[in-house]
Amino acid sequence: MTYDFVIRNGTVVDGLRLPRFRADLAVKDGKIARIGRIPAGAGAKDYDATGLIVAPGFVDLHTHYDAQLHWDPWCTSGSWHGVTTVVMGNCGFGFAPMNAADRERSMLSMTRTEQISLEAMQAGMTIDWITFPEYLDSLRRMPKGVNIASYMPLNPLLIYVKGMEAAKAGTPTSPDQQRRMQALLHEAMDAGAIGFSLQRLGPKSAQADYDGTPMPTDLMSDEDIYALCDVLRERDQGLVQITHGDRPPFDKDYARHITEQVAARSGRPVIWTAIAAFQDADPEIARDLQRWIHDCNRRGLRVVGQGHVNRQFTDFSLMQWSLFDAMDSWNYCTQGDKAERMRRMNEPGMRDRLREESDSYFGAIQPGAEPGGLVSRYTVGSVGDHPELKAYEGRTIQDVALERGEHPVDTFCELALASDFDLLIRSWQFAVTEDAAEVANLMNDPYILPGASDGGAHTKFFNSSSYPTEFLSWLVREKQLVSYEEAHYHLSYLPAQMLGISDRGALREGAPADIVVYDPEQLERVPKWQYEVLHDQPANDWRRVQRAIGYRWTFVNGQLIFTDGECSGTTPGELLTLAAPIESVEALAAE
Repeated sequence: MTYDFVIRNGTVVDGLRLPRFRADLAVKDGKIARIGRIPAGAGAKDYDATGLIVAPGFVDLHTHYDAQLHWDPWCTSGSWHGVTTVVMGNCGFGFAPMNAADRERSMLSMTRTEQISLEAMQAGMTIDWITFPEYLDSLRRMPKGVNIASYMPLNPLLIYVKGMEAAKAGTPTSPDQQRRMQALLHEAMDAGAIGFSLQRLGPKSAQADYDGTPMPTDLMSDEDIYALCDVLRERDQGLVQITHGDRPPFDKDYARHITEQVAARSGRPVIWTAIAAFQDADPEIARDLQRWIHDCNRRGLRVVGQGHVNRQFTDFSLMQWSLFDAMDSWNYCTQGDKAERMRRMNEPGMRDRLREESDSYFGAIQPGAEPGGLVSRYTVGSVGDHPELKAYEGRTIQDVALERGEHPVDTFCELALASDFDLLIRSWQFAVTEDAAEVANLMNDPYILPGASDGGAHTKFFNSSSYPTEFLSWLVREKQLVSYEEAHYHLSYLPAQMLGISDRGALREGAPADIVVYDPEQLERVPKWQYEVLHDQPANDWRRVQRAIGYRWTFVNGQLIFTDGECSGTTPGELLTLAAPIESVEALAAE
């Protein structure tokens, strides 16, 4: 037998937690045909993996490539970091089902949170669907460099059934509308949806619509959610992804109660987004959430945490920043064009409101925090073409505020205004702690899935799609707190099984050949502590990215998509759908 290619002399880490071993791996017709000692000349092509790790491609459960896929079949920057399968439609965000009259308005909903311009989506997206099955058919036809799966996102579903105004207002759903949503979810899952997704951030949503108002699911009734859970229970299939707030001003107990009810009513796995030992927070917050997740599973409720692993900084200006949207005054001051934002920030009494709200909001997150909370810790990255402000670059807002005798929020605002809103801030607000043991505690947990990359979203703030590289280079190689076997189980097999994609996520004979081959000593995200700005989206729109070094080859369904970071141009990705009911979390944890 002649194989399509053979990867020779590699260290195989199969994703199943088996001890690593030296072997050859042969691929034929997109499948792994053999793992073992393979005679010379048996493959049409050989790849020498001496000194390299051969592992299953990574499965990223939390992405927002719904728009980007249309012009970027490889879903970079995730695939630059060994990701071979991505799940879209998270947080209730997406574009199906969608009436033709709602297309532009639906695109607008993505501009503030996902930070892709309306012009880019208009130029780059070809929308040839209305229903969710038609959307999946479009995805099947679309060139794909990686494998794709998708939730039924509930924002477009609510709008499709209730209309934009009623969905946005959170008006009660009639029995007929509720039954129609159930029928549409059945229809979507018959066509290949993996479940449904939503965010519940309430009237002060931190991931808001283009105008700063909540998304429809933020105000969605509990009863409507439970009605959709009944669909999953009836089918005994699918899963639910929920984005909750677990720190003030959000109600932690209510969020956990709803999640438990969703798990009980559906009888299916629920992915809680997100859990992290953040730099800016007491580590007990993450530990408490972790204990609750374990308690849920002890009680038979299949709740799994989506965990952050990246020491991931955020670079932003007030022309793009939207993650203060849970605070009314900041939400108000970051609406409109530059002139309007500057005018609003200078309104009488506004500075008092900004100070008071920042102190209370961040003080609730971290009691005893300094005035201004996290704002005081921001670092001035650059001030643009304003030489009179250059002396502030590289200094914290708190340091500058002390020098000027101001409240940190006043300093932040004054520098933004003086720089004509060109002020670029670096924040570690969403970075995990440098205490690697705290992060490794989460990443070794069988009920926590690494990721929450948000790939395709927040593209003007940060890029967290480098999480596999950060995981392997920091926690595994540098700190040696997670084994390669455990890391690849968490990065590939466990998320694939959670999806119900039972043939993916592991290197075994007969499985699809989604494979990453990398040098464990060279693996690193680049630039490690900076972003590269690329104007590579339609309409010359831009994004922040991090690439990687150390990934030698990445294969999807037996075809090479990247060599040393260079794209081959092939598009072998497939639309993945549920083939069978998902195994229990308890069974997965026992493997």
